[in-house]
Amino acid sequence: MKKAFKTFLHNFIRCGITGWCMEILFTSLDSFRRRDMKLRGNTSVWMFPIYGCAAFLAPLGRLLSKKSVWIRGLTYMSLIFSTEYITGSLLNRRTLCPWDYGRSRWNIKRLIRLDYAPFWFLAGLLFEGLTSPAAKDRTDNGPVLTNSH
Repeated sequence: MKKAFKTFLHNFIRCGITGWCMEILFTSLDSFRRRDMKLRGNTSVWMFPIYGCAAFLAPLGRLLSKKSVWIRGLTYMSLIFSTEYITGSLLNRRTLCPWDYGRSRWNIKRLIRLDYAPFWFLAGLLFEGLTSPAAKDRTDNGPVLTNSH
């Protein structure tokens, strides 16, 4: 049990940080689109635990491991949309939601954007890779040092 919690916590932190970085890069692309070469990206502290929830995909990833990339990606995308909707709704109750998709015609209650589906599809597969046992093995062994004489 202790090892399982440690693995989950490790995955939670890894997913939270990765999500933050993805969001900063993604939002900086909007600066580029506006020709603002400062390329400022942004995020919110609230987003860390939301992205961290991708750690819950690990057990599902093991169940779906034999399925096609389409089944896995669509499943993850649906779960990410659901998480975004639920967490956005909860944060909105206290006017704390850091996003508002109201300007997009593809929004649902200003909380999710259906045109983001391809991004969430790919993000789900990225999080799958981050939380897989193979990813844990890569990080547990530390850096590989070679003797180059």
